[in-house]
Amino acid sequence: MNIQDIKKVLDAFAANELTNDAAAERLKGLAYEDVGYAKIDHNRASRQGFPEVIFGQGKTNEQIVGIFEKLIERSPNVLITRTNASVFGDVRNVAADAEWHAAAGIIRVLRDDTERGIGEIAIVTAGTSDIPVAEEAALTAEAMGNRVVRIWDAGVAGIHRIISQREVLQNARVVIVAAGMEGALPSVVGGLVSVPVIGVPTSVGYGASFGGIAALLGMLNSCSSNVTVVNIDNGFGAGFTASLINRKA
Repeated sequence: MNIQDIKKVLDAFAANELTNDAAAERLKGLAYEDVGYAKIDHNRASRQGFPEVIFGQGKTNEQIVGIFEKLIERSPNVLITRTNASVFGDVRNVAADAEWHAAAGIIRVLRDDTERGIGEIAIVTAGTSDIPVAEEAALTAEAMGNRVVRIWDAGVAGIHRIISQREVLQNARVVIVAAGMEGALPSVVGGLVSVPVIGVPTSVGYGASFGGIAALLGMLNSCSSNVTVVNIDNGFGAGFTASLINRKA
């Protein structure tokens, strides 16, 4: 916690300079735990609808486990993204119920399975190579209380594959589409449904795909009006945003 800032708010409240509601709102945004290498945001769930997620890439095992220990004390569901099996071994020493999802590179603790979504989130990949990014989206959405349906390998090179899933897509409240190469699939899906479609360009493809930039530009230029796009390989961002769209009031 940033104690000095909290004391200032309390002093202002005691001096009748802040109302009860105003003081509560200020405190809501101030609470974090400083452990030196990280400032852990314990109030993120109250502001954004889900606890802080640990981005594992670039952090040491010790840093990740240190942050995880603090989060799991207060949050029933915790995600660690872009991580590895070595970190999972250390995390399991803290939480025996932690899950390792190798395809997505995610460690997940899921102790609260309350359903918070209005409907289903459908997650589609153009090819099998896009599954790791799509799984990151799926695991995130599930951790945030959503029912998820997975549709793998339904790209435009065999258009009948996605057409055959039309009923499933139309019953979903949000659709996430992960595609590399030219990134055409979100536009196709967008033309089949009347709900938001979140395109996730992946870095899958040959040289001229430029590590996903071709797919990103293709999706940004989609002629389907219901398509919006997250960053290259950002399955987490897609799953998080889809969850907020699907959330019950």
